[in-house]
Amino acid sequence: MNSKNIIQKCKANDYSAQLEVYHSYKNMMFGSAIRILKNREEAEDIVQDAFIKGFEKIHQLQDEANLGAWLKRIVVNKSLDVARNRNRFIFTSEDSILENKPDENEDDLKPNISIDFIKECINSLKEKYRIILVLYMIEDYNHREIGELLSINESTVRNQYRRGKNQLLQLLKVKKTG
Repeated sequence: MNSKNIIQKCKANDYSAQLEVYHSYKNMMFGSAIRILKNREEAEDIVQDAFIKGFEKIHQLQDEANLGAWLKRIVVNKSLDVARNRNRFIFTSEDSILENKPDENEDDLKPNISIDFIKECINSLKEKYRIILVLYMIEDYNHREIGELLSINESTVRNQYRRGKNQLLQLLKVKKTG
């Protein structure tokens, strides 16, 4: 079934179409939520809430729209709301211009670093850096979109991204060689 057809059926409250959408997108949505929240139960709750909200609001979606991207946006927004409510990270406005120095030499990293090791390093970053890195590097949002999602300046996103990336590179080097 094509996307336009499934959206139309969901708008008509067709349960089998809604179930198809759920099975098609639940893993992607869970992945996005868990990367932001680092908590399985919260991520599962967010995914369920996002589907409920999505099906309630699907009449607002154009038939030609990208259903997966729309659902993912709901999950990311809900996940960020939960993270904000935990008061575990605060973004400060930083109007300072980034130093124009070259990035850390990424070639110093060992080529045989495991995905699990990289995840462990990302998860050990400060929350504000981790969330921006996840949104940018994994969820594929640009700096402007991240700024909108987090209600902060794009320049702050760029600064936090650079700092987070540099901390991640340091962690990868230290933990791998240490």
